[in-house]
Amino acid sequence: MGTDIEQLMERRTWRAFDVDDAGRVLAGWDETGSVQLVELGQDGTVTRLTDLPGKCSGHYLPGERAVLVAHDDGGNERTQLSLLRLDPLPERPATLADLEPLVHDPNFIHSPIQVLPDRVVYLTNRRNRVDFDVVVREVSTGVERVLFARGGMVMDGTLSQDGERLAIRMPAVPPHSDQVLVVADGDVRELTDENQHAKNTHPNWLPDGSLVVTSNRGRDLTGIARHHEGEWSWLVTDDEFDLIGYPSPDGRLLLVLANDDGAARLALHDATTGARLRSVPLPEDGWVRYPLPEPVWSPDSRFAVLTFSGPTTPGDVLLVEADTGATRALTDSSAAFADALVTPSHHRVPTPDGELVPCLVYRPTSTVDGVAGSAVLVLHGGPESQSTLMFNAIVQGLVAAGHAVLVPNVRGSTGYGKRWYSADDVRRRLDAVADLAALHDWLPSLGLDPSRAALWGGSYGGYLVLAGLAFQPERWAAGVDIVGISSLVSFLENTSPYRRAIREREYGSLERDREFLHSASPLNRVDQIRAPLFVIHGANDSRVPLSEAEQVAEALHEHGVECELLVYGDEGHGLAKRTNRLDAYPKAAAFVARVLTR
Repeated sequence: MGTDIEQLMERRTWRAFDVDDAGRVLAGWDETGSVQLVELGQDGTVTRLTDLPGKCSGHYLPGERAVLVAHDDGGNERTQLSLLRLDPLPERPATLADLEPLVHDPNFIHSPIQVLPDRVVYLTNRRNRVDFDVVVREVSTGVERVLFARGGMVMDGTLSQDGERLAIRMPAVPPHSDQVLVVADGDVRELTDENQHAKNTHPNWLPDGSLVVTSNRGRDLTGIARHHEGEWSWLVTDDEFDLIGYPSPDGRLLLVLANDDGAARLALHDATTGARLRSVPLPEDGWVRYPLPEPVWSPDSRFAVLTFSGPTTPGDVLLVEADTGATRALTDSSAAFADALVTPSHHRVPTPDGELVPCLVYRPTSTVDGVAGSAVLVLHGGPESQSTLMFNAIVQGLVAAGHAVLVPNVRGSTGYGKRWYSADDVRRRLDAVADLAALHDWLPSLGLDPSRAALWGGSYGGYLVLAGLAFQPERWAAGVDIVGISSLVSFLENTSPYRRAIREREYGSLERDREFLHSASPLNRVDQIRAPLFVIHGANDSRVPLSEAEQVAEALHEHGVECELLVYGDEGHGLAKRTNRLDAYPKAAAFVARVLTR
């Protein structure tokens, strides 16, 4: 049979963070158990740069051999900023003590959004723990200047190349919507209406002073728009796929990602006219991801670097040559696994109300006695997210154990247009839960046994797991909840203050929608849950507090339902350390196998 889940968890993966004009790539590598910084040379050399207690990320400081390092403590997401000098290259990986503190205060978040010559632009909530201000800091002098401090949760932003204008993205009033503001000389100007139901993401300035934004204003699918001299125009649109645009710093090229049912299709376009110039080949049908996800251009626009992952490729760094569109893999994460991994098939699952739920299906290549015919639904978080054609060690491990694995994008998922991602907003929350029932009804058409079906999900996916067990107890045989929400009310009350307002836009207001939030909470129906549950949570989770896991586990024990709770003291919203993943996920997989084996 295939590779077991422990072997898959042991795999090493790479991710791209930045690329300089010499084609050197700043990358993340989890060789030591958490993502640490390395430098990849075009000749294949790998230089380890950091050895920190937890995962980190970084960016080159343009114009000098130095790296801005972003790191937190145990997954608490209170990011601190430090410098690592690379001239000369360190003889050994740097520890925390070796880094130069740049912006440090462990009580607050300092999140970098742009790194320029001798300047770092970052977001921070240090003024009141709730609102995010935009600050620019001169690296050489330490002098700081606040660019924006009018309140609210700034999502990201970018300074124009002349340093005179700041474009920022903030949540708009409707769910899943963004407002773009431009700050100049202390004045704030609205480029988009805060009441418009539209995504406006990935703002980037061109040298001529125009702003390129990925948007679906007036459309169902996202396209790439340009704001110039007070007017909006479309650069690139598509009637089949959501698009994301990444302009090169010199303003010549636009790297366009088309989302084809979770597979990335890349092409280079003319950034002025939007005309397609050439395609950018990828190793297989898969997904391009960066932490957000986002490809990165070198300052001189000769290279773009990106992270690629596919069903049989755990995670590799690709270097794109702008003039030709040619890609070159700088790493190889798939060699040890390729023959053992499974590629999914694409499906649309009908629902009673006439919708079609996108779903990937991974089928085992051979039969495992007692397990054959069982199914596990793996549910993504967000909810404004998408399960794409990326490597997933949990999915591949469950398939290797003999389960069929379904990976759906229930209503509320992104990647399929505005109508679909809006279909679960606020009081339509349980419509997404109803999609689970439709998927369950569809199992016999695949030759699967609906009496041996389990739910597995993280974050919002964990909420769906608990909701499926609570609202559809006759359908599901087991659940695995990872950092999930058990009560929408207590979640909104106890999540970090800076997250509450944006989460209320999605789930509903504590003031206006409390009764509905209570009715849609699995904890309110915990007496209906019959299936055994396995729960995993990080003690430092600033998004979904540990109390969400503790209260559902306690309630199930009181009702005599099997529930195992694993808590990791050095983790936050998810398991970032390999040692913890190796402890938790094989136990969860063994739990599922025990319950579903006949």
